[in-house]
Amino acid sequence: MNFTNLISNNIGLAHLLFSILALLFGTIVLVSSKGSSFHKKIGYLYSFSMLGVLVTAFMIYRLFRGFGIFHWMAIVSAITLLGGMIPILLKRPKSYVSLHFNFMYWSVIGLYAAFVSETLVRIPSVVIESGIPNSTFYNMTGVGVALTMGLGVFFYLKNKKIWNSFDPSQSKD
Repeated sequence: MNFTNLISNNIGLAHLLFSILALLFGTIVLVSSKGSSFHKKIGYLYSFSMLGVLVTAFMIYRLFRGFGIFHWMAIVSAITLLGGMIPILLKRPKSYVSLHFNFMYWSVIGLYAAFVSETLVRIPSVVIESGIPNSTFYNMTGVGVALTMGLGVFFYLKNKKIWNSFDPSQSKD
């Protein structure tokens, strides 16, 4: 099996490892009891993993041979991560908890969308031989991201009221 399409150098390897950890920790954070010490610990691990994903993302320019759509999405991802962590780091009152939940939720859903995109671009016929993305690339990643974000919207709307009414002072530990 040829892994050069998956990992081209040490930065790509670090990006992959940080991504796997962020996917794992992000999923755990979404399903764990909010406000628990476990949730907080895993949340910090998610944030540090995402920081690694974002830093390494801005060191990879192979696909577009320059700044591309994935770099723009990394900026959006950085904004959602920062927006979710600021209320926690500043230890803001309950009124800011909904900001944390909303931004962090979209941070994880954005990571899922990036995973779908990254998986689809690894299909050999998606990128033409010259290495430049073609219309199939954009169609597949667009549909994959749209479906992922659509599922994200569904679960967001289903849980938003519960998350926004969370009171951290009533946390179990």
